[in-house]
Amino acid sequence: MQVVILCGGQGTRLREETEYRPKPLVDVGGHPILWHIMKLYAHYGLRDFVMCLGYRGYMIKEYFLNYEAMSNDFTICLGNSGTDYGIKYHGAHEEQDFRVTLADTGLDTMTGARVKRIEGYIDSDTFMVTYGDGLSDINIGSLLEFHHSHGRLATVTAVRPPSRFGILDVSPESQVKKFVEKPLTAGWASAGYFVFNRKVFDFLSVSPDCVLEGDPLERLSAAGELMSYSHEGFFFAMDTYREYLHLNEIWNSGQAPWAMWRNSNA
Repeated sequence: MQVVILCGGQGTRLREETEYRPKPLVDVGGHPILWHIMKLYAHYGLRDFVMCLGYRGYMIKEYFLNYEAMSNDFTICLGNSGTDYGIKYHGAHEEQDFRVTLADTGLDTMTGARVKRIEGYIDSDTFMVTYGDGLSDINIGSLLEFHHSHGRLATVTAVRPPSRFGILDVSPESQVKKFVEKPLTAGWASAGYFVFNRKVFDFLSVSPDCVLEGDPLERLSAAGELMSYSHEGFFFAMDTYREYLHLNEIWNSGQAPWAMWRNSNA
């Protein structure tokens, strides 16, 4: 089963970091946020990835082309020395068996069109899709089990988003009785981490203006083919520089909830 990761956006609200690199390559704890997302899926046995590239996609290609050299010690024989010519890597990294397909889906392409354009790389009836900037401690195994249990075409993961503002409980005399810094709101919001039957491709278009979260999901919902998997745990999307700093603080604390592989010593 493939995991499709949307990596094409320009990340304009994180311009401090995305001026010269795509948002999925912005570091969290010394690794691109894209690496963290892949490690979560791999923790649940999903190691076949399709990257939908756009803005500065060549940098993501370079990242993976150079992954072996940057992750291992190696010996290189320079010049033409017969059988000794080439590179010998010493040791092995934990991502040794990852399979990564890198697909250029257009610079200004919207999310739905990006997914449609990689249809030819999907070789199973079920596949997963998520964004390249959101970290979660979601149980991928439970999400897949839920998707297969209801038999519909699509599942979206729903989370309770934090409010942008602190909430005040104010008395009639203007005394603040309670202050809650960015509490979770009562509603639900999409966090990505989709599971799709490949028939979902019929709801998508290669037209650059096809937005996954617009007409396709609306039509799936109207047809009764979209179900919601409720996740009450950690979810955090990196949209701004402040959120970038916050994710790095969490990682550096050694208590990153999404690092299932590290937390279980896997």
